[in-house]
Amino acid sequence: MSLYSSEVEAVEALTASYKEIQAEVSKVIVGQEDVIKSVLIAIFSNGHCLLVGVPGLAKTLLVQTVSKVLDLSNNRIQFTPDLMPSDITGSEILGEDRSFKFIKGPLFSNIILADEINRTPPKTQAALLEAMQERAVTTSGVNHKLPKPFFVLATQNPIEQEGTYPLPEAQLDRFMFNIKLDYPSFEEELEVVRNTTSNVKPELETILSAEQIEYFQHLVRNIPVTDNVLSYAVKLANKTRPGTVHATDKVNQYLTWGAGPRASQFLVLGAKCHAAIMGKYSPDIEDVQAIAIEVLRHRIIRNYKAEAEGVSVETIIKSLF
Repeated sequence: MSLYSSEVEAVEALTASYKEIQAEVSKVIVGQEDVIKSVLIAIFSNGHCLLVGVPGLAKTLLVQTVSKVLDLSNNRIQFTPDLMPSDITGSEILGEDRSFKFIKGPLFSNIILADEINRTPPKTQAALLEAMQERAVTTSGVNHKLPKPFFVLATQNPIEQEGTYPLPEAQLDRFMFNIKLDYPSFEEELEVVRNTTSNVKPELETILSAEQIEYFQHLVRNIPVTDNVLSYAVKLANKTRPGTVHATDKVNQYLTWGAGPRASQFLVLGAKCHAAIMGKYSPDIEDVQAIAIEVLRHRIIRNYKAEAEGVSVETIIKSLF
C-alpha cells in the first residue's frame, strides 16, 4: 500500500520528515548534527551503525531520543565478558503446562543499543550479528523473526583495549557506517551542562511510525541512480584495494586490505538516502562522497608504514575522491 500518490511526493515527504526529526532530536542532543544525520541515513537505508567514542558523549541518550521521535521500541544491552547468547536472544523455559515456551530476549525490539560490543566474547557477538544480518534469531532449531524495522547501534570505547574482544573484519563489515564521536565544542558543552543540571525536560513529538519508516526504506531502494554515479561508487571501493588495477599509489603504500563489495552496495544505498533527505530525486557524486568516510572507515586496514607515519584512514579515503 502506497502512502503517497507518487514517488516524487514520497521523496518530498521523506525530506520534510528528516528535517522534523532533526529538529526534535536537537531539543535533547546538543550539536552532533552529523552523527544524528548518519544514524538516520542508516535507519532509512535499513543498515546498522557502529559508534566509536569515549564515554559520556550521549550515545545512549541519542538512541532513546531517536526511538521516541520515531515511535519505536528500544532496548539497551550492556555487553560484558560473562554475557551469553541466550541472554540477548531469549531462551526456552518449561511452562506450568509442562511444555516449553520461548521467552524473548532484549533483542526483540526495534532499536538496539549494543553498548561496548567489544567487551563480550565472540559467541555472543556472533549471536548479535546473526540477528543483524538475518533479522531473526534461532533458538533450539526454531527461527524467530525480529520486529520490523530492526536497527542495531553498537558502541565501542576506543580508549580501553584491555580485556576486550575486537570485532573481526568479517563482522565489522556487517555495519553500514562507522561513526566517530568527538568531544563537543566549549559552547555546546556549556549548553549540555545547562540543560542537564536543571529539572526542565523537553517534550518530544512523534514524527514517524514503524509503518512509515518501512515505507521510506522501500522508497530509498527505488530511487534511480545514474550509471556514472554507480560506477563512481564502485570505483571508489575498488581504489581501496592494494595491488589491483584501480589502486592509487597512496593505497599501495599505506594499506594492507581494502573494502569488499558490501562497501560498494552501502555507498550506493547511502548516497540514495543522502540525496533524498537533501531533497534530491537522484544521487550525484557529492552524495557518495558525503557518506564515503563512514562507509569505508572500518573496511580498510592500514599497514605499519601508515601507522608509523601517522597517516589516518580518513586522509587515505579523502585522497581517493
